[in-house]
Amino acid sequence: MTTESLLLSVAMAIAAGLVGSFAVMRRMSLAADPLSHVALPGIGIALALHIHPVFGAVVALGFGALLVWAVEERGGATTESVIGVVFSAALAIGSLMTTGEDLIEALFGGAGALSWSEKIFGLSVAGAIVVFIIVFRNSLVIMMVSPDIARTAGINVRRFDLLYLESFALTIALGLRYLGVLLMGALIIIPAATAKRLAHDLNSMLWISVVLSVMATTLGSGLAMHLHREAGPIIVLVATALFLLSLMPRRPSKK
Repeated sequence: MTTESLLLSVAMAIAAGLVGSFAVMRRMSLAADPLSHVALPGIGIALALHIHPVFGAVVALGFGALLVWAVEERGGATTESVIGVVFSAALAIGSLMTTGEDLIEALFGGAGALSWSEKIFGLSVAGAIVVFIIVFRNSLVIMMVSPDIARTAGINVRRFDLLYLESFALTIALGLRYLGVLLMGALIIIPAATAKRLAHDLNSMLWISVVLSVMATTLGSGLAMHLHREAGPIIVLVATALFLLSLMPRRPSKK
């Protein structure tokens, strides 16, 4: 793995840790996988048009997040249910449009060399997501606790909902080359779920989630290189192992 690829994977992990923390607190844990499926039609269309598949996935995910935002407002349904109903069908559509090795790489990621456009795009998007979550974390928390209080405080709830969903979708897009459609959702949710068990407040949860996500990504990538395997499944297994360790009973503190 080159220095640029390592830097991009760490940036992806940081964004995943931050976005995942709010996803867990908003009870969107089960939404990550269905939302990631919408990337498949975008990948299929991009391949048919001879465009880089990652950029097709980004457009599809961005449009998907916008659609969830619009349907949620008009239909009155929860975010998780809208994502589950609308985008589970995207997996079937994408499977019809993408075949052979392209489908396997889209589902589980691939180890191909990253182009400069991918590196620049990935670092820029990851940086924007990190800045958004850190700068507006208090607004996101107030919205999560009570939208009415947030409106009273002058927070544009609808706009921040859309921005968060777009950040969620772009975070999925960042990891498609490493983990694929089926596994990227796990990197967003598992470290955040682990951090929730270990943290005592929001700030510590955010930092712990980021550290665990980076640990899973770097350790998983290193093990994959040593074992000559694809990195995606091993990254998720490392994240799962860290979660299982968090379930171990703690020793009572001495007074």
